[in-house]
Amino acid sequence: MASKKTFFLRLCSLYLFLFFIFLLMDVYARPANNSYKDKASNSKDENEILPPDHLNGLKMEMDGHLNKDFHQEVFLGKEMEEFEEDSEPRRNRNMLIEIFAKVDANEDKMISAKEMQRWIMEKTEEHFQEAVRENKLHFKAVDPDGDGHVSWDEYKIKFLASKGFDEKEVAQKIKNNEDLKIDEETQEVLDNLKDRWFQADSPPADQLLDEDEFLSFLHPEHSRGMLKFMVKEIVRDLDQDGDKKLTLAEFISLPVGTVEDQQGHDIDDDWVKDRKKEFQEVIDENHDGIVTMEELEEYMDPMNEHNALNEAKQMIAVADENQNHQLELDEILKYSEYFTGSKLMDYARNVHEEF
Repeated sequence: MASKKTFFLRLCSLYLFLFFIFLLMDVYARPANNSYKDKASNSKDENEILPPDHLNGLKMEMDGHLNKDFHQEVFLGKEMEEFEEDSEPRRNRNMLIEIFAKVDANEDKMISAKEMQRWIMEKTEEHFQEAVRENKLHFKAVDPDGDGHVSWDEYKIKFLASKGFDEKEVAQKIKNNEDLKIDEETQEVLDNLKDRWFQADSPPADQLLDEDEFLSFLHPEHSRGMLKFMVKEIVRDLDQDGDKKLTLAEFISLPVGTVEDQQGHDIDDDWVKDRKKEFQEVIDENHDGIVTMEELEEYMDPMNEHNALNEAKQMIAVADENQNHQLELDEILKYSEYFTGSKLMDYARNVHEEF
C-alpha cells in the first residue's frame, strides 16, 4: 500500500514539474510570437497598398518578362491554386475532367477553338472580378476617413508607414513640408508610384483617386489609359535606340546579371527562344519585324477577344495529337502540365469510365 502511495506521489510530482516547464516555455515564447505578428502585419499592410508585381491573366509582366503561368491562369482562373505539384494525382485528374466538361459547351466530348475562347474570356473576367473585390478592401486601408477619395500625400503616408516609418511623424513632416530623409531605394519606388498615381487620375485631374481610379492604379491592365502607360513603360525599358518601337534584337536582349555557369546559359537560351517565338508569331501582327506600341497594347489587353481566340488555337495546337483542331479528354489529360502546371500520373487509366 505504501509503495503505491509513493508511486502516486512521484507521478504527481512529475506532472507538476512538466506543467511548470510548459509555463516557462509559454512565457518565453510570447515575445517572439508578438514580434512575428508585427512583421506579418507590416507585410500585410504593404501588400494591401502596393500595386502587385504580378498581374493574373496578362501575357507580360510589368518588367517586360513573359508571364510563364499565363496558360494556367486563363485556363484555370481562380481554381489555379487548387492544382499543386504534390497533391493527389487522382484528385487533380478528376478536377481536370470536370473543367473539360464545363469548357465543352455543346457536350460533344471535344473542345473547339470557339469554346476555348469563351472559356478564356470567362476566366480572365474571374481574375478581374477578384481584383475588384480586393480593391474594395485595399481602398479602405488608404481611405480611413471614408470620404471616397485619397490624395497622393495620404497614400504616401500609408506607404511609408508600411515600410516601417512612424505614420504620425511622416504626416506631420509632410504637413510642414519638411525633409523625410528617405533612403535612395525607397525614394525610387515612390517616384515610380507617383508617376503611376497621376496617370490613374482621370481627367479632369484633381490629384485625388476614387475607388475606380485606385483600381486602375493597382491593376492597370483593366484601364485603357493605364494599359497605354504600362506599355509605354515596357517599351522605354527595352527600346535601345529611342525610336519607341521594338525590334526582335531589342525584345530578346538578355536581362542584366545573367549567371555564367552552364545551367545559367541553358536558362538564358530558353528565355531567348521563348521571347523570339512570341515576338514573331504573336506580338508582331503584321510580321514586319517591328513591334509598335499599338501592337504591344493589343497583345497586352486581357479582354481582347481576337487575342483570346488566337490563344485558344495555340493551346489546342499544343495537345492536338490527332490534328483535328479540337481537344479531346485524353489529350488534355496527357498534356496536363501545360494546362495546369501539374503532372498527372496514369492519366489514361479508366478516363472514359470516370468521365
